[in-house]
Amino acid sequence: MHPIFDPLLVVIMLLNLFVLGVSRLRSVIAASALQGVALGVLTLTAHGERTFEVVLVAVAAVAIKGIVIPRLLHKAMRDVAIEREVQPLIGFIPSLLAGALGTALAVIFSETLPLLPVHKESLILPCSFATVLTGFIVLTTRRKAITQVVGYLLLENGIFIMGLALLDAMPFLVEVGVLLDLFVAIFVMGIIINHISREFRSTDVARLSSLKEE
Repeated sequence: MHPIFDPLLVVIMLLNLFVLGVSRLRSVIAASALQGVALGVLTLTAHGERTFEVVLVAVAAVAIKGIVIPRLLHKAMRDVAIEREVQPLIGFIPSLLAGALGTALAVIFSETLPLLPVHKESLILPCSFATVLTGFIVLTTRRKAITQVVGYLLLENGIFIMGLALLDAMPFLVEVGVLLDLFVAIFVMGIIINHISREFRSTDVARLSSLKEE
């Protein structure tokens, strides 16, 4: 692996904590975009050989995760005229502490797994587990639909990193399939955000309780 591989994984884990600790949606989206760019670079540096398939997946990751999806989220944010995540189910400081604890546990748990030496010395699995956990926390504790989309994106980023650990055993078609599934899912969630904002003038998913029958 390239010398910058593990430092990039550290950056991704720091971005996870940043997402958990801020309320401004613009900052949350920017952090997810930076993660997308980092994932593209990780793909290129995961192994020495850079085939056409490797470059294709790296470019697709940067384009979709780092450019296209953040732009769609920025547009959704402007359309619904919201700037911050307010009153999450779990506060920002507790979320940040939970994320830090989860990251530490991910490192400890990874050390107990029977891994190849190249993976044993890397942060790839701790970063994968920590990113999945961060996505789950954001997805389940934030009220704004846009923030929940970012949570789903982080969740998929963790799965993508896990795929890099299995790069030799898994065909790149799987990685491309994950990217396409993510792209479709984001469009579907964009439609949901649009309908929520049109009906309720808000993207607070708690408002959906008003749809329940009396």
